[in-house]
Amino acid sequence: MSLRHRDALGGRAAVAGIGATEFSKDSGRSELALAVESVRAALDDAGLSPADVDGLVTFTMDTSPEITVARAAGIGELSFFSRVHYGGGAACATVQQAALAVASGVADVVVCYRAFNERSGRRFGSGAARREPSAEGAALGWNMPFGLLTPASWVAMAARRYLHVHGLTPDAFGPVAVTARRYAARNPAAYFHGRPITLADHAASRWIVEPLRLLDCCQETDGGQALVVTSAERARELRRPPAVIVAAAQGAGRAQEQMTSFARDDLTGLPETGAVARQLWRTSGLAPADIDVGILYDHFTPFVLMQLEEFGFCGPGEASEFVAGGALPLNTHGGQLGEAYLHGMNGIAEAVRQIRGTAVNQIPGAARALVTAGAGVPTSGLILGADG
Repeated sequence: MSLRHRDALGGRAAVAGIGATEFSKDSGRSELALAVESVRAALDDAGLSPADVDGLVTFTMDTSPEITVARAAGIGELSFFSRVHYGGGAACATVQQAALAVASGVADVVVCYRAFNERSGRRFGSGAARREPSAEGAALGWNMPFGLLTPASWVAMAARRYLHVHGLTPDAFGPVAVTARRYAARNPAAYFHGRPITLADHAASRWIVEPLRLLDCCQETDGGQALVVTSAERARELRRPPAVIVAAAQGAGRAQEQMTSFARDDLTGLPETGAVARQLWRTSGLAPADIDVGILYDHFTPFVLMQLEEFGFCGPGEASEFVAGGALPLNTHGGQLGEAYLHGMNGIAEAVRQIRGTAVNQIPGAARALVTAGAGVPTSGLILGADG
């Protein structure tokens, strides 16, 4: 089989540790402090020390450089450090980078982290104020003068087209929000712990940017999340059962922009997610029916529906009924709608807990979890599996 259809990564690395700060609206400490706290927590979960770490991976948007985190966390020499672009689309790709480093022998123990004061430190909706000049910034010049200033407004354009083409109403987004909040209500770590919602609550929530309502939009969160990646062999000797990286992929579509790919012929799908889906199914040899739990990036409810369709769980326009039917356990931590918005990193941690069998909302016998990263931007995905 050619390299186009198979890679050598699957099964060679595993997530061996997960750690997070509390998820809040006002952390009261710096983003560096949040990063270090989550890194140390992940290492403790794995039964490792800072001295064991020789690699760090984060997001280009993170304000805490790898070498600064290494120094503050008591980590020594680094043989590998890397950053991945495109906001939440980087989440699963940080794990892919770590796994590639481990599988190639460039590093032995790599920690992926993301930490920010997304609520107390900065807010969406400030437009282009103080934006550094860039090619991406210039592209936004086609949208911002017309009031498209926020991710919600950008996603609303595609969501409106999706509803029109499939003959649906905004109520189609309700099952995603209700499902997330149902799981969050049972998760003590979730911001919306103890606060489930109904379809009627969703329909009554105020408009943010039509057709998106308040309950279609993820939170803004302060916090940090870290993941420890090492070889599958070493992971088996550590404190927790390993979550083996069965497959990992990145994807960008044709005519791709950062959530404003309005020049595409079709706005009712997510080609970048389709690119990731094809890679994951091809390299893993699995299919939608083999997945026990889905952790899909839920910054906005419409893109959860489109991701399900791109991955082949259902046909175009059918995802709302698919979610309502509960055929696939979805975002069992509460997602970014219900638990916290950590650019998807907390979703990867939930997938690890499901594989370990330790999740608050544990799915019995969960052995394979699909995880996706930011949709609508160049993105990434993972399939994690139980060892053996």
